Amino acid sequence: MITRLLVVSAKTVRNLRGDERGVTAIEYGLIAVAMAVVLGVALGSDGFLGQLSTAFSTVSTEISNVNTSATGGGGGGEVVPEE
Repeated sequence: MITRLLVVSAKTVRNLRGDERGVTAIEYGLIAVAMAVVLGVALGSDGFLGQLSTAFSTVSTEISNVNTSATGGGGGGEVVPEE
């Protein structure tokens, strides 16, 4: 009876040691968590896209300011070079 239990236990342990399905699931879970962190950093308001949006807004404002001062503040018309 005990020998039979030992044999069954040994087979079960041997089968569990060769089974890597759980390991694969854990690896996929870790990859998913890493992707979520990367997306959170990239898409957050202080992340890469937020800083890129701020940079483009700053460039747009500077271009508008230069255009306004170059046209004499009228906001349209011919650009007159300074003498």
